[in-house]
Amino acid sequence: MTRTLQLALAVARPRRPVPGRHVLEPSVTHLRVRLGDLDLYRHVNNGVYLQMMDVARTNYLADLGAFGLLASRGWYPVVAASTVKYRRSLTWRQRFAITTRVLGWDERVVYLEQVFTRGEDHVARGWVAGRFLARDGTRVPARDVVTLLDAAQGESPQLPSDVTAWARAVDVAHR
Repeated sequence: MTRTLQLALAVARPRRPVPGRHVLEPSVTHLRVRLGDLDLYRHVNNGVYLQMMDVARTNYLADLGAFGLLASRGWYPVVAASTVKYRRSLTWRQRFAITTRVLGWDERVVYLEQVFTRGEDHVARGWVAGRFLARDGTRVPARDVVTLLDAAQGESPQLPSDVTAWARAVDVAHR
């Protein structure tokens, strides 16, 4: 529940935009494991990782100054698919970082990678296929969102082959 409140606060009062930030530049969110993040085995619950990823993606958008731009058009982000691979546990009070970066996009979705690190240790990595919708429920082409957030950004970088295979496997890739 506390991460849901943290997400609500990150949306209602986003952190300040980073001047000159581009869509392909990574965004780093620093967090600490809270008691409410833990499961009965005393490590972060797998579902909480997804909530933490929500907070980090919200901070990524805030770094770009995206909230006002998106709101002016009535666009908002949704997750179409996500997956997480866990390598190490996070436990109570540990500090860690989530680095969020855009890997690329196709006609329908923007593909992001979110990497959890604790110091030099790689903890987990998630992939997210995100869409943008208009208030009337219509899909907004990913290219339109990227252009809005970073007019200088051209074509999408080529997606890594493992991300392309994942996008096909979870049926979010452009057909």
